[in-house]
Amino acid sequence: MVELEVTGTTVTVHVTGTHRVLALREHVTFDLRNVACVTSAPVDLRPPWVRAPGTFFPGVIAAGIFRGKGRKEFWDTRFGGQGVLIELQGADFTRLVVDVADPGTVMRQLRHAAAA
Repeated sequence: MVELEVTGTTVTVHVTGTHRVLALREHVTFDLRNVACVTSAPVDLRPPWVRAPGTFFPGVIAAGIFRGKGRKEFWDTRFGGQGVLIELQGADFTRLVVDVADPGTVMRQLRHAAAA
């Protein structure tokens, strides 16, 4: 599970708990102008096949950085329906798939902040 913080035009995704160890990362930061799309993540969505570094157990957890076909993605999800998919353009990552406590609120918050 992660917590999102919007400060001005910067979004910081804070990785919490033991997921810091599994994802080998404490946070991811990107600019709001790089947000192309924010939607709920399908439960059956899977990361690209190259994990570097991170943890992946099919159907259980994906945490860390995954690469494939020109993509660099950050994942922290347990595939339980709490995931938010954030497509980015012109940022370090091309996509983030993260679990949050309230996906609807996070999606509205990011859409509203990106539109402002």
